[in-house]
Amino acid sequence: MSPFWPKEMIMRWAVWIVIALAAIAGMVALIGSRLPKAHTATRTTKVKMPPDALFTLLSDVDNYKTWRRDVKHVERLPDRDGRPAWVEETSTGKIPLFFERMERPSLLVGRIADPTLSFGGAWTYRLTPTAGGSELSITEDGEVYNPIFRFMSRFVFGYTATMDTFIKHLQARPGEGSPAR
Repeated sequence: MSPFWPKEMIMRWAVWIVIALAAIAGMVALIGSRLPKAHTATRTTKVKMPPDALFTLLSDVDNYKTWRRDVKHVERLPDRDGRPAWVEETSTGKIPLFFERMERPSLLVGRIADPTLSFGGAWTYRLTPTAGGSELSITEDGEVYNPIFRFMSRFVFGYTATMDTFIKHLQARPGEGSPAR
């Protein structure tokens, strides 16, 4: 025991710290419960590939691990209506996904396939030809069901964090150079 702090004072401080942490967690949950479950966020970037080649890259889930540094493993599932379905494993866990729409070379819509996760939604990839390749616009129509995670995604991580990482990895591929936004 500390010669400067009596045991009762240490216990009193410990109780107050626990109460303060519980109050913070309660406030986070309360604020999160008042935020909307649904959100929409968009990011746009230039890519030095024509739309058809970019469409092929984005829809080739078997090769995600070769250019997406956050992907540890991809497990292919049986196709859904002739479109790819897969489980993507990253440092945050495993997420089952599928392409809900594929309109070569201009549109892809990927959707989370597990309604039991604390979040869900879709990414819409719009590919537009430009003089130097393509403009890629990604729109996330997401839902966050857990109020604490809703608070964190709104105020701590931001709704665009995953899209920003995706674009960073896309731009880091050989021949792409630095991101052009």
